[in-house]
Amino acid sequence: MPQKLSIIIPSYNEEKTIITLLDKVIRAYLINDIQKELIIIDDGSKDATSRIVTEYMQNHPHETIKLISHNINQGKGMAIRTGIENATGDFIIIQDADLEYEPEDYNRLLSVLITRHDLVVYGSRFLMKENKHSYISFYLGGLFVTAVTNILYGQCLTDQPTCYKAFDSKLLKSIPLKCTGFEFCPEVTAKVAKQGIIIKEIPIHYYPRSICEGKKIRWTDGLFAIWTLLKYRFTN
Repeated sequence: MPQKLSIIIPSYNEEKTIITLLDKVIRAYLINDIQKELIIIDDGSKDATSRIVTEYMQNHPHETIKLISHNINQGKGMAIRTGIENATGDFIIIQDADLEYEPEDYNRLLSVLITRHDLVVYGSRFLMKENKHSYISFYLGGLFVTAVTNILYGQCLTDQPTCYKAFDSKLLKSIPLKCTGFEFCPEVTAKVAKQGIIIKEIPIHYYPRSICEGKKIRWTDGLFAIWTLLKYRFTN
């Protein structure tokens, strides 16, 4: 039986980008005839995201697409947790709906999971030298959060806050996550590292969008990421 990749897509007010994103995900060819399972979590959007995805599913009946809607906005972390609970694939990857990341890079991460039998692999924006970054504050903040991660958890990462995180499904489902917002990244990294797992990184493409274009993360999320890393270093 072919293996399956569950692609978790947390979405909040992404009516402008969601169709383009879904088209790119569906077009992405996967190695070893791996099948795709798209799981879109509409996290209480106030725009037409849910309606657009529903129509897309009707127009693509042969694709495996699930739409799960939260009645109210609960945060990216909660949306990802909902996606994990409903994933049935052998592997899981997180995919933002904002077009900053390139689904054609899935194979870069899958090849590590399959050929090296690693349990976790991150796509690093910093290892792809031609990538640009939209805000110096986000760039430096990401580097600082990554440095703190490496110090606290004995990793050698270059990009801890990256969206593209791919996991062996059994491993990810076994991790008791508590996050509700953007702290998913530091929490899952901390809890993976505390199991003695060294996280592998692969270069990926990155096309940053601006706050005006809908970028949602703020500098305060960086402070919360540091707090999350410190908290889980000494607690479970």
